[in-house]
Amino acid sequence: MEKIIEISSLEELDKVAEAVIESLNGRTVVALDAPMGAGKTTLVSRIAALLGAEDDVTSPTFAIVNQYEGERTIYHFDMYRIERIEEALDFGSEEYLSSGELCLVEWPEKIEALLPDDTMVVKIEILSDTARRFVIR
Repeated sequence: MEKIIEISSLEELDKVAEAVIESLNGRTVVALDAPMGAGKTTLVSRIAALLGAEDDVTSPTFAIVNQYEGERTIYHFDMYRIERIEEALDFGSEEYLSSGELCLVEWPEKIEALLPDDTMVVKIEILSDTARRFVIR
């Protein structure tokens, strides 16, 4: 089932984060499919906050993965700098993705072959400077 949510400001982002959490249905990997500057890390921040994480959420562009603790462990990946799938394998991405913990993946197309079949996809479309469309499937 697909959910489509449009927002016109950041103040509405919690309803998207809530919809993502409610749509998990046992899935643990979420692929955030969006262009640069669409708000992937900002969405991760709201999801983490709703799940009780008190850590500051920052883009793990250089670290590749950040870990946040709340009601559950959250792994936040930024695969932007990955050039070959072997690089993702080298840092143990498969172990993270199969851990049963929540894995939120930015730039998932870089590791598509490693993503589980039941990966949730959240597509973010930029409508204007402040408006976004989120398609959750």
